[in-house]
Amino acid sequence: MSQPSAAPTVERNEVKHRYEILVDGKRAGLTAYRDRGEQRVFFHTEVDEAFAGQGLASRLVQEALTDVREAGKRIVPVCPYVAKFLNKHEEFADITDPVTPEVLRWLDTELG
Repeated sequence: MSQPSAAPTVERNEVKHRYEILVDGKRAGLTAYRDRGEQRVFFHTEVDEAFAGQGLASRLVQEALTDVREAGKRIVPVCPYVAKFLNKHEEFADITDPVTPEVLRWLDTELG
């Protein structure tokens, strides 16, 4: 019999500006951000196809946004997945800022 897999874990990788979700120590997905003052601007989320349909993206974003709250920062959901998640999870509404043209211009400059 094979060993049951460990529960997925989420880690913040500050060097690469992203949160990663790990399954059995292997990166299964990520949500990428850039910090703009007190705002954490999320711009991309992905889960590897091999791990699709397991609810990992939702868990990843939930834990990332919880970390943002604990850090005293605010969320800017440029990423469509993060925006959709926030529409269903009103508990983060108090720390969510709108996506503005100014934020989008800034992000373009940040990402080159």
